[in-house]
Amino acid sequence: MPKSQLELLVLYQDVQLMLHEAEEQENMGFQVEGRKNLENALKELADTIQTRYIRTYDRLKTRHTRPIAPVSNDVCLGCFAKQPTSYKARAWDDKQIITCEHCGRILYWIY
Repeated sequence: MPKSQLELLVLYQDVQLMLHEAEEQENMGFQVEGRKNLENALKELADTIQTRYIRTYDRLKTRHTRPIAPVSNDVCLGCFAKQPTSYKARAWDDKQIITCEHCGRILYWIY
């Protein structure tokens, strides 16, 4: 089953964070295995995500360590700002990615 662009973006963010942690561990002198696998997975994900979403993600990455944030109880867990209730209904539409009005992060809902 194909994943939505938002799910792929969340995976993309997770792989980037794992690569960043691997780099930090290597800088401390530890040997890290599987880094090439993570780099290959990141390239594969980038190829499956629409270019406009990758550009948005990269732009947000300059401002936030985690440019994608979960929403719980209508609150962005990136900046803790309350989101409009209409966002929840729009989040079910897979054709649009929703951003936080306060911090600009890409949002996804957790239940």
